[in-house]
Amino acid sequence: MSIPGPGARVSMRGSIVSAGFASGDRVVVGNWMESPVGRITDVMWAEPSGRRVLFVSDGTAASFVAGVYEFDSVEVVPLRTVRGARSLTVTVGDRLLRFDARRGIAVPVPRPAWFTRCVEGPIARRLMGVTTHGVSPTGVEEWYRANRWAPLRHASAVVEGRSLGTMAPVTPACGFGFSEPPSAPSWVDVRPLLRYP
Repeated sequence: MSIPGPGARVSMRGSIVSAGFASGDRVVVGNWMESPVGRITDVMWAEPSGRRVLFVSDGTAASFVAGVYEFDSVEVVPLRTVRGARSLTVTVGDRLLRFDARRGIAVPVPRPAWFTRCVEGPIARRLMGVTTHGVSPTGVEEWYRANRWAPLRHASAVVEGRSLGTMAPVTPACGFGFSEPPSAPSWVDVRPLLRYP
């Protein structure tokens, strides 16, 4: 497993779980079963001030994720993930995240990249306010091919023993890349396709 080089075209498989909190913090967790650097979890954290932080467990994952998205800070910290059928618990240093999703709606797979761009894109923008195709701040072209979408039933975040409050919409925009997660707290099973410049 290695970080993709110029011109590479790679696929990933996993889930993107996102939620906001009463504190104003917004969190986007990528839990990847397959990626160019193996099985990883990354936590993208937008603080109330607008500061964008990436938390990952090792330098290779940090280089891969930060090579696609944009952050103000990258922190390599101990990270532990426990995943159930519709639940995800992530311990990130002194932070604890818990998510529980409802059953959700399945989307037929597989689909070619052009379909994601030309057909899914307009539907996703209209129904959920999300963008399924675009170019990241670092020039990587991406297609977000969703397999299933589910609203979250519950989400909680604790930092240094302090709760960040009740689950809230993922607003304002996080600003990690060209696309934003759905404003409604969500769990999306997805197979991103990445093409490097």
